[in-house]
Amino acid sequence: MEHGGDGVSGEPAGGALTVSVVIPTRNDAAMLRVCLHLLSRQTRPADEIIVVDNASSDDTPAVCSAAGVRRIPVDVPGIPATTAAGFDAAAGDIIARLDTDSRPPADWLERVEAVLGAAGPLSLVTGPGEFYGGRRWVRWAGRHVFLGGYFRVLGFLLGHTPVYGSNFALRRAVWQEIGGSVVRNNADVHDDLDISYHLRPEMTVIYNPTLAMGVSSRPLTSWPSFRRHIRMSLTTFRVEFGEEPPLRRRRERIRARRGREAQRRRAGTGEGG
Repeated sequence: MEHGGDGVSGEPAGGALTVSVVIPTRNDAAMLRVCLHLLSRQTRPADEIIVVDNASSDDTPAVCSAAGVRRIPVDVPGIPATTAAGFDAAAGDIIARLDTDSRPPADWLERVEAVLGAAGPLSLVTGPGEFYGGRRWVRWAGRHVFLGGYFRVLGFLLGHTPVYGSNFALRRAVWQEIGGSVVRNNADVHDDLDISYHLRPEMTVIYNPTLAMGVSSRPLTSWPSFRRHIRMSLTTFRVEFGEEPPLRRRRERIRARRGREAQRRRAGTGEGG
Protein backbone atom coordinates (compact mmCIF):
# COMPACT_ATOMS: atom_id res chain seq x y z
CA MET A 1 0.00 0.00 0.00
CA GLU A 2 1.13 3.54 -0.70
CA HIS A 3 1.21 5.95 2.23
CA GLY A 4 1.65 9.55 1.17
CA GLY A 5 1.44 11.77 -1.86
CA ASP A 6 3.90 12.40 -4.64
CA GLY A 7 5.24 15.61 -3.20
CA VAL A 8 3.70 17.87 -5.86
CA SER A 9 1.80 20.84 -4.48
CA GLY A 10 -1.89 20.61 -5.33
CA GLU A 11 -3.01 24.07 -4.11
CA PRO A 12 -4.89 26.05 -6.71
CA ALA A 13 -3.61 29.54 -7.53
CA GLY A 14 -6.77 31.08 -6.07
CA GLY A 15 -6.23 29.74 -2.53
CA ALA A 16 -8.31 27.25 -0.56
CA LEU A 17 -9.69 24.08 -2.08
CA THR A 18 -13.42 23.52 -2.46
CA VAL A 19 -15.03 20.24 -1.47
CA SER A 20 -18.05 18.45 -2.93
CA VAL A 21 -19.65 15.44 -1.26
CA VAL A 22 -21.45 12.88 -3.44
CA ILE A 23 -23.87 10.34 -1.96
CA PRO A 24 -25.54 7.79 -4.26
CA THR A 25 -28.77 6.44 -2.82
CA ARG A 26 -31.90 4.42 -3.50
CA ASN A 27 -34.85 4.02 -1.10
CA ASP A 28 -32.76 4.68 1.99
CA ALA A 29 -34.27 7.89 3.31
CA ALA A 30 -33.86 7.12 7.02
CA MET A 31 -30.15 6.39 6.67
CA LEU A 32 -29.71 9.38 4.37
CA ARG A 33 -31.26 11.71 6.93
CA VAL A 34 -28.67 10.69 9.53
CA CYS A 35 -25.79 10.97 7.06
CA LEU A 36 -26.82 14.48 6.01
CA HIS A 37 -27.22 15.52 9.65
CA LEU A 38 -23.65 14.42 10.39
CA LEU A 39 -22.39 16.27 7.33
CA SER A 40 -24.08 19.43 8.63
CA ARG A 41 -21.92 19.16 11.79
CA GLN A 42 -18.54 18.97 10.06
CA THR A 43 -15.73 21.16 11.37
CA ARG A 44 -15.01 21.91 7.73
CA PRO A 45 -18.40 22.26 6.00
CA ALA A 46 -18.82 20.92 2.47
CA ASP A 47 -19.06 23.52 -0.26
CA GLU A 48 -21.77 21.41 -1.86
CA ILE A 49 -23.53 18.14 -1.12
CA ILE A 50 -25.01 16.16 -3.99
CA VAL A 51 -27.43 13.30 -3.35
CA VAL A 52 -27.79 11.19 -6.48
CA ASP A 53 -31.19 9.55 -6.29
CA ASN A 54 -31.46 6.31 -8.24
CA ALA A 55 -35.25 6.23 -8.75
CA SER A 56 -36.20 6.13 -5.07
CA SER A 57 -39.88 5.64 -4.25
CA ASP A 58 -39.60 6.70 -0.58
CA ASP A 59 -39.32 10.23 0.85
CA THR A 60 -35.72 10.79 -0.28
CA PRO A 61 -36.69 14.02 -2.13
CA ALA A 62 -38.21 15.43 1.05
CA VAL A 63 -35.12 14.53 3.08
CA CYS A 64 -32.89 16.32 0.56
CA SER A 65 -35.15 19.36 0.51
CA ALA A 66 -35.22 19.60 4.31
CA ALA A 67 -31.42 19.37 4.46
CA GLY A 68 -30.98 21.97 1.74
CA VAL A 69 -28.80 19.76 -0.45
CA ARG A 70 -28.81 19.25 -4.19
CA ARG A 71 -30.63 16.17 -5.45
CA ILE A 72 -29.94 14.71 -8.89
CA PRO A 73 -32.39 12.03 -10.11
CA VAL A 74 -30.88 9.18 -12.14
CA ASP A 75 -32.98 6.53 -13.84
CA VAL A 76 -30.20 4.23 -15.09
CA PRO A 77 -30.11 1.40 -12.51
CA GLY A 78 -27.05 0.68 -10.42
CA ILE A 79 -24.46 2.42 -8.28
CA PRO A 80 -21.91 2.90 -11.12
CA ALA A 81 -24.25 5.16 -13.11
CA THR A 82 -25.41 6.92 -9.95
CA THR A 83 -21.93 7.64 -8.63
CA ALA A 84 -20.64 8.75 -12.03
CA ALA A 85 -23.53 11.21 -12.43
CA GLY A 86 -22.68 12.76 -9.09
CA PHE A 87 -18.98 13.02 -9.86
CA ASP A 88 -19.77 14.56 -13.25
CA ALA A 89 -21.92 17.21 -11.58
CA ALA A 90 -19.57 17.99 -8.69
CA ALA A 91 -17.84 21.36 -8.90
CA GLY A 92 -15.34 20.96 -6.04
CA ASP A 93 -11.57 20.67 -6.32
CA ILE A 94 -12.02 17.63 -4.07
CA ILE A 95 -14.86 15.14 -4.58
CA ALA A 96 -15.64 13.08 -1.48
CA ARG A 97 -17.73 9.91 -1.75
CA LEU A 98 -19.97 8.44 0.94
CA ASP A 99 -22.61 5.74 1.00
CA THR A 100 -26.03 6.50 2.46
CA ASP A 101 -25.21 4.48 5.58
CA SER A 102 -21.82 6.16 6.10
CA ARG A 103 -21.42 7.96 9.42
CA PRO A 104 -18.70 10.60 8.94
CA PRO A 105 -16.97 11.81 12.11
CA ALA A 106 -17.07 15.57 12.63
CA ASP A 107 -13.53 16.17 11.34
CA TRP A 108 -13.77 13.89 8.29
CA LEU A 109 -13.91 16.60 5.61
CA GLU A 110 -11.30 18.68 7.42
CA ARG A 111 -8.87 15.76 7.38
CA VAL A 112 -9.67 14.80 3.78
CA GLU A 113 -8.93 18.36 2.68
CA ALA A 114 -5.67 18.43 4.64
CA VAL A 115 -4.43 15.17 3.11
CA LEU A 116 -5.35 15.97 -0.47
CA GLY A 117 -4.32 19.61 -0.17
CA ALA A 118 -0.80 18.46 0.69
CA ALA A 119 -0.71 15.76 -1.99
CA GLY A 120 -0.43 15.92 -5.74
CA PRO A 121 -3.27 16.89 -8.08
CA LEU A 122 -3.66 13.25 -9.16
CA SER A 123 -4.23 11.89 -5.66
CA LEU A 124 -6.96 10.04 -3.77
CA VAL A 125 -7.40 9.22 -0.09
CA THR A 126 -9.28 6.36 1.52
CA GLY A 127 -9.62 4.77 4.93
CA PRO A 128 -11.24 1.82 6.73
CA GLY A 129 -14.75 1.30 7.98
CA GLU A 130 -15.92 0.86 11.56
CA PHE A 131 -19.02 -1.32 11.34
CA TYR A 132 -22.05 -0.53 13.47
CA GLY A 133 -25.21 -2.58 14.05
CA GLY A 134 -25.45 -6.36 14.14
CA ARG A 135 -23.60 -8.67 16.48
CA ARG A 136 -20.09 -8.04 17.76
CA TRP A 137 -18.58 -10.90 15.77
CA VAL A 138 -20.20 -9.54 12.58
CA ARG A 139 -18.65 -6.12 13.19
CA TRP A 140 -15.27 -7.72 13.90
CA ALA A 141 -15.44 -9.87 10.76
CA GLY A 142 -16.50 -6.86 8.71
CA ARG A 143 -13.46 -4.83 9.78
CA HIS A 144 -10.79 -7.51 9.83
CA VAL A 145 -11.96 -10.14 7.32
CA PHE A 146 -14.18 -8.34 4.82
CA LEU A 147 -12.38 -4.98 4.65
CA GLY A 148 -9.00 -6.41 5.60
CA GLY A 149 -9.27 -8.86 2.72
CA TYR A 150 -10.48 -6.11 0.39
CA PHE A 151 -7.46 -3.92 0.98
CA ARG A 152 -4.89 -6.75 1.07
CA VAL A 153 -6.08 -8.94 -1.80
CA LEU A 154 -7.15 -6.16 -4.14
CA GLY A 155 -4.11 -4.10 -3.19
CA PHE A 156 -1.95 -7.01 -4.37
CA LEU A 157 -3.86 -7.47 -7.62
CA LEU A 158 -3.98 -3.76 -8.40
CA GLY A 159 -0.42 -2.95 -7.42
CA HIS A 160 -1.77 -0.12 -5.22
CA THR A 161 -4.38 0.49 -2.54
CA PRO A 162 -8.00 0.33 -3.75
CA VAL A 163 -10.47 2.99 -2.67
CA TYR A 164 -13.32 2.00 -0.39
CA GLY A 165 -16.67 3.30 -1.61
CA SER A 166 -18.04 4.30 1.81
CA ASN A 167 -14.98 6.38 2.64
CA PHE A 168 -12.87 8.00 -0.04
CA ALA A 169 -12.15 11.26 -1.83
CA LEU A 170 -10.27 12.25 -4.95
CA ARG A 171 -8.93 15.35 -6.57
CA ARG A 172 -11.13 16.58 -9.39
CA ALA A 173 -8.28 16.10 -11.89
CA VAL A 174 -8.42 12.34 -11.24
CA TRP A 175 -12.07 12.14 -12.26
CA GLN A 176 -11.44 14.33 -15.29
CA GLU A 177 -8.87 11.77 -16.42
CA ILE A 178 -10.80 8.54 -15.77
CA GLY A 179 -14.47 9.58 -15.85
CA GLY A 180 -14.84 8.77 -19.51
CA SER A 181 -13.62 5.19 -19.10
CA VAL A 182 -15.38 3.94 -15.96
CA VAL A 183 -18.31 1.52 -16.16
CA ARG A 184 -21.67 3.30 -16.14
CA ASN A 185 -24.15 0.81 -17.59
CA ASN A 186 -23.65 -2.35 -15.52
CA ALA A 187 -25.53 -2.43 -12.22
CA ASP A 188 -23.61 -5.54 -11.11
CA VAL A 189 -20.24 -3.74 -10.97
CA HIS A 190 -18.79 -2.30 -7.76
CA ASP A 191 -18.09 1.34 -8.55
CA ASP A 192 -15.25 1.70 -6.05
CA LEU A 193 -13.34 -1.26 -7.47
CA ASP A 194 -14.02 -0.06 -11.01
CA ILE A 195 -12.65 3.40 -10.16
CA SER A 196 -9.63 1.78 -8.51
CA TYR A 197 -8.98 -0.34 -11.59
CA HIS A 198 -9.12 2.66 -13.93
CA LEU A 199 -6.54 4.67 -11.99
CA ARG A 200 -3.44 5.35 -14.05
CA PRO A 201 0.15 4.73 -12.97
CA GLU A 202 0.79 8.39 -12.20
CA MET A 203 -2.16 8.51 -9.77
CA THR A 204 -1.57 7.94 -6.05
CA VAL A 205 -3.96 6.39 -3.53
CA ILE A 206 -3.18 7.43 0.03
CA TYR A 207 -4.39 4.94 2.64
CA ASN A 208 -4.89 6.54 6.05
CA PRO A 209 -5.75 3.91 8.69
CA THR A 210 -6.93 6.60 11.13
CA LEU A 211 -9.45 8.06 8.64
CA ALA A 212 -12.14 5.68 9.84
CA MET A 213 -15.78 5.82 8.79
CA GLY A 214 -18.84 4.37 10.47
CA VAL A 215 -20.59 1.97 8.08
CA SER A 216 -23.60 -0.27 8.55
CA SER A 217 -23.04 -3.99 9.00
CA ARG A 218 -26.34 -4.77 7.25
CA PRO A 219 -24.69 -6.16 4.04
CA LEU A 220 -23.10 -8.81 6.25
CA THR A 221 -26.14 -9.75 8.32
CA SER A 222 -28.29 -11.46 5.70
CA TRP A 223 -27.38 -14.21 3.27
CA PRO A 224 -29.18 -12.62 0.25
CA SER A 225 -27.32 -9.31 0.62
CA PHE A 226 -23.98 -11.04 1.18
CA ARG A 227 -24.58 -13.31 -1.80
CA ARG A 228 -25.38 -10.31 -3.98
CA HIS A 229 -22.16 -8.64 -2.87
CA ILE A 230 -20.15 -11.70 -3.86
CA ARG A 231 -21.94 -11.95 -7.19
CA MET A 232 -21.18 -8.31 -7.91
CA SER A 233 -17.54 -8.84 -6.98
CA LEU A 234 -17.22 -11.72 -9.42
CA THR A 235 -18.89 -9.69 -12.16
CA THR A 236 -16.58 -6.76 -11.46
CA PHE A 237 -13.50 -8.96 -11.65
CA ARG A 238 -14.67 -10.41 -14.94
CA VAL A 239 -15.22 -6.96 -16.42
CA GLU A 240 -11.96 -5.45 -15.15
CA PHE A 241 -9.72 -8.45 -15.79
CA GLY A 242 -11.07 -8.69 -19.33
CA GLU A 243 -9.91 -5.13 -19.92
CA GLU A 244 -6.45 -5.56 -18.37
CA PRO A 245 -5.07 -8.76 -16.79
CA PRO A 246 -4.36 -8.09 -13.10
CA LEU A 247 -0.78 -9.36 -12.87
CA ARG A 248 0.29 -7.35 -15.90
CA ARG A 249 -1.42 -4.32 -14.42
CA ARG A 250 0.30 -4.89 -11.07
CA ARG A 251 3.75 -5.10 -12.71
CA GLU A 252 3.19 -1.87 -14.63
CA ARG A 253 2.02 0.02 -11.54
CA ILE A 254 4.92 -1.19 -9.41
CA ARG A 255 7.39 -0.29 -12.16
CA ALA A 256 5.87 3.19 -12.45
CA ARG A 257 5.97 3.71 -8.68
CA ARG A 258 9.59 2.66 -8.46
CA GLY A 259 10.39 5.03 -11.30
CA ARG A 260 8.79 7.93 -9.41
CA GLU A 261 10.66 7.02 -6.23
CA ALA A 262 13.98 6.88 -8.11
CA GLN A 263 13.24 10.27 -9.66
CA ARG A 264 12.56 11.76 -6.23
CA ARG A 265 15.81 10.32 -4.86
CA ARG A 266 17.76 11.81 -7.76
CA ALA A 267 16.09 15.16 -7.19
CA GLY A 268 16.96 14.97 -3.49
CA THR A 269 20.65 14.40 -4.20
CA GLY A 270 20.80 17.08 -6.86
CA GLU A 271 21.41 14.67 -9.72
CA GLY A 272 20.06 15.41 -13.17
CA GLY A 273 17.13 13.32 -14.38
